[in-house]
Amino acid sequence: MKFFLLLFLEFLKMGLFTVGGGLATLPFLYDIAGKYHWWSAELIPDMLAVAQSTPGAVGVNLIAFAGFSAGGVPGAVIAAIGLVVPPTVIVIIVARFLDKFKENFYVDSVFYGLRPAACAMICSATFEVIRVTLINFERFHLTGSILSLFEWKSLSFFVIIYFLMAKFKKNPIFYIVGAAIVGILLKF
Repeated sequence: MKFFLLLFLEFLKMGLFTVGGGLATLPFLYDIAGKYHWWSAELIPDMLAVAQSTPGAVGVNLIAFAGFSAGGVPGAVIAAIGLVVPPTVIVIIVARFLDKFKENFYVDSVFYGLRPAACAMICSATFEVIRVTLINFERFHLTGSILSLFEWKSLSFFVIIYFLMAKFKKNPIFYIVGAAIVGILLKF
């Protein structure tokens, strides 16, 4: 019971301070991975891949996967509820008072200030995903060879998909399903 309360409170805190969408939850997930070891930092890019490949909001899908990794189905439900409670309450409160504050200088200033913070969180998450999926610092430190720095299989796959997407303007679902099949077949 204590575990699920702690899980709920961590995701409640994440829901309160995550601004900018699903990718903005990634720094929080890495922090939780280091603090509680409910999942490994190496699992987070896989969580993100699954979350982006499934229907629904990326943030909620990602958190449900993280909660499932930590505590099974109850963990997924508790984590998702913890994530959505703060923004839901905030939206209800804001909606009630929106007419009064619609053109308030201070409210505009707060939202203006949140934009760079949200952008920084998303950029941080992007760089972390790139670092974990395409770069291998541990192997580089062991070998000292610049060629061992990159995950060549993943990098090649990324470049191939990028150029296929640029050349053939297909629906993104086609590339998601294709990449999933190739990943399974080649054991990525």
